[in-house]
Amino acid sequence: MSSLPDDRTAKARIRDEALRLFGERGPDAVTIRDVAAAAAVSPALVIRHYGSKSGLREAVDEHVVRVFAAMLAKATASGGDGPFDPGAVPSLAEAVAGALPVGSAVPGYLGWLLLGGGPAASALFGELYALSRDVLADMAAAGTADVGADPEVRAAFLLVNDLAVLILRDRLGEVLDVDPLSADGMRRWGAEVFAVYRNGLGDPAAGPN
Repeated sequence: MSSLPDDRTAKARIRDEALRLFGERGPDAVTIRDVAAAAAVSPALVIRHYGSKSGLREAVDEHVVRVFAAMLAKATASGGDGPFDPGAVPSLAEAVAGALPVGSAVPGYLGWLLLGGGPAASALFGELYALSRDVLADMAAAGTADVGADPEVRAAFLLVNDLAVLILRDRLGEVLDVDPLSADGMRRWGAEVFAVYRNGLGDPAAGPN
């Protein structure tokens, strides 16, 4: 059976292929010609739509920020039925796994975006951090968590733990033999994370065995 025709515009196809390649190789290792070949267009068309590789990178960054903003808005609007149920450990990774299609290039690019810096990175991290603070406060109000002596640091701690799953997804899959964003991976990861958040790593007062 022949594949279905791609009904995206050429501009959207270029952006999506750039996102995929940037996530796989890193933006610095990808050329305009690479993106053009992947999108089945000419390099001249890439330049016509985005002006330069820098313009294409900005478009990819803005797209990823919009994707996360929409995903987080949906998650928070769903209340207790969503991934950020105040009665459970907040999990950005779980929200991403449930909201993005299988094989999405967004998680793979996330590390390049956040570590590369710039306005898009700051905007996205700020949104994620604000959500983490709100969820921690909701959990504390529900009696399912303690905000700790330094709530800002605790919210940041919860956030970076989840971001690590997204950014290191491939490496975690190699050592755990399961994609951490798959249903099985989320069950394994979520159970252990919840146990650590609930009980810590053991009773230090008990000393070594």
